[in-house]
Order: sequence, then C-alpha cells, then structure tokens
Amino acid sequence: MRLVACFGAGGILYLTPMVFHRAGLSASQVGLGLALAALAGTLGRFASGALLDRGRSCGLPVLLAASCGLGGDALLLGAGHFAGYGLGQVLIGLAGGFYWPAVELAVPLCAAPQPSARGFALVRSADAAGVAAGTLTGALLAQAGMLRGIYLVDMVAVLVLAALIWLRPLPRAPRSEPPGPGQSQATVWSWLRPLLPMLLLSVVATAIPVLLQVALPLDLVRGGLERGAQPEAISALLIGLQLGLLVVLQWPVGRALAQRPVAQGLGLSLVCFCAGTGLLALSALTEACICVVIVALFPLALGEAAFLPIATEAVVELTPAGHGGLAMALFSQCFAFSALVAPVVTGVLLDSQRNGVVLWLLTALACGACLLLLPAISQQARRRSLQT
Repeated sequence: MRLVACFGAGGILYLTPMVFHRAGLSASQVGLGLALAALAGTLGRFASGALLDRGRSCGLPVLLAASCGLGGDALLLGAGHFAGYGLGQVLIGLAGGFYWPAVELAVPLCAAPQPSARGFALVRSADAAGVAAGTLTGALLAQAGMLRGIYLVDMVAVLVLAALIWLRPLPRAPRSEPPGPGQSQATVWSWLRPLLPMLLLSVVATAIPVLLQVALPLDLVRGGLERGAQPEAISALLIGLQLGLLVVLQWPVGRALAQRPVAQGLGLSLVCFCAGTGLLALSALTEACICVVIVALFPLALGEAAFLPIATEAVVELTPAGHGGLAMALFSQCFAFSALVAPVVTGVLLDSQRNGVVLWLLTALACGACLLLLPAISQQARRRSLQT
C-alpha cells in the first residue's frame, strides 16, 4: 500500500510548483498554495489521530485520504487559475494529513509477531522506492511534454490503494480509555510530556530532507566563497543521487538498527547529519566543491535511512496504548512544521550571507545539540518497556 501511495505522490510532491509556474501563476501564488496544503494537512492529521484513538480501523482515514486525493488530482489536472490550484492543494494536503498517522500506526499492528522496528524499516524502504520511482516517472512525463500527467498517475495509484484496502483491510487501532472527571488534562500531559524530547529532535531531523530539496540547489546555483555557480542540471543530478542512495540504504540500515535500542539509531542519524551538513559547509570553501558535496550525500543518506524508521519506532515505544493516533499525528506534524519553517530560514540566511556556509554550520550545530536529548529518550523508552 505504501509503495503504491508514494509512487503516486512522488511526482506531485516535487513537480507541482513547476506545473503551475508554467501555467502563469506567480511564485507568491504557488507558495500560498503550498502553505494552504500544509495548513489543511495539519487539520487532517489531528482528525485522523482522533478517529484512530476512538478505535476505528486504520483503513478509514486512508480511504478518506484517497477520496480527498482523487478530488485534488482532478482539480489540479485541469486548473489554470489560482482558485482551482488553491482548492486542489487544500484537498491534497487533507489527503496527506489523513494518510500518514493511519499508515504509521498500522505498522506495529500488522507486524506482530515480528518486531515493529523491522516493520518500520520495511515500509520506509517501500516509501523511498515509491517516491524515487514516482519522481522519475514525473521527470519522464515532463521530458515528453506531458507534465500534468503526474496527476493521472496519482489518480491511478489512489484507486489501486483503495482496492488494496478493500482486499486486505487494515486492523483497528487500540481505543483510548476515557478519562475520569477532572483527569483529562493530567492524562494527556502524563504521556505527552515524555514524548516532547522526541518531537523536538524530530523537528530538527526532518528539516534535513527539506534543506536538501530547497537549500542545496539554491546554494549550488548561487555559488560559494571559493565555489563557482553550478548549472541547474548538477542540482537535479545530486538530488537524484541522494534519493537513489536512500533507496539502497533504507532496508539494510533499518533492519540492522531494528535489533538495537532506539537511542542508538537516533544517535547514528544525528552524527551522520552533523557530518554531512558540515561537509556541505566545507564545499563552499574549496574549488573541488562537487566532489565534497557528493561525499556529503553519503552520510546524509545514511542518516535519513537511520532516522525515518527508528524515529517512528521510538514514538511507538514512548506512547501508551490508546494514544497512538494522536502521537502519530504529532510526529507527522513535525515533518509539516519543518517544511514550513526550513525554506523561510533558508531564504533569509542565503540572502543575507550570499552563501550557504552559515546555514549548513547552524544545521550541524542543531543536530549536535539534539544529541543531548538522547539520554531522556532512552530512559523513557526503558521505563515504558518495563511497564508493558
């Protein structure tokens, strides 16, 4: 299911701005549409989490996501003005919001008797392969002059996804116990407070893929201190290289880390992010910049392959039964928050500094600071394990 869903989403994720730039929308209008999608996604995530914590099937939010996705694709396929584009983006954002908490929570429910960490490693591999294949398909459609065909591809993928859920229904989520009188706030805070360090770490770590998509191409085409401006084709090839590395590394890395405590996998990902972003800062200081960037992509891909499945497993381990829907909604919201904030910070730093050295160094420092959160996460995971 996740391979099919990510294959459909891969093209629209990366190429929708290009579609509506060609349609004559301004950069501000395109950006506003993306912001509307992010806002709708926030509402969809919490609605999905609320449904799951009421004990509903994990397939229900996915079917709601499929309905919204079909409507959004249909609007975007024919939209030529901002009204159609904006409404289509709202529906696409709602689809993503409904989808992610449900499919993440379904993994530990479907993985038994195997460890859920191995399940997360496997589905993250499917996600990476689907996005890479979908992006490649979109690039081929663009080359053939049929760029809007990405929405037809996604519509077919959504229909296949709905058929898969009908043939193999997803399990019900554990229902949360209703709190007693005057206990609601205390009950929520009792499980949310130990989760906060993990959510803070996730906001920083999920900014890395956004920076690779937004900041790295801009940094390369603008040039650095000792690095000349690079052609746009170089940026496209480097993004493709990073996606390819992630596809190759995701399963073996995730499977190996599934046997270890979550804090070890999170620590590995943060160290890799520090090394990779440090090398990206160094690339502006040398004429052999492309070689340094290519070297940097390896630890960055390794860090992403380590973080994605292990972070989700950590959220599962830190959350008591019956609250997984809201916990997954909060976790997936970290991705949305990073997607909103990271591009703004990128623009301000690149415009003020005229190179990416400060941006990449600050990112490396932020990842290094998050290492200080690991003892609290490890301690809480052990405590929750003893309780269960």
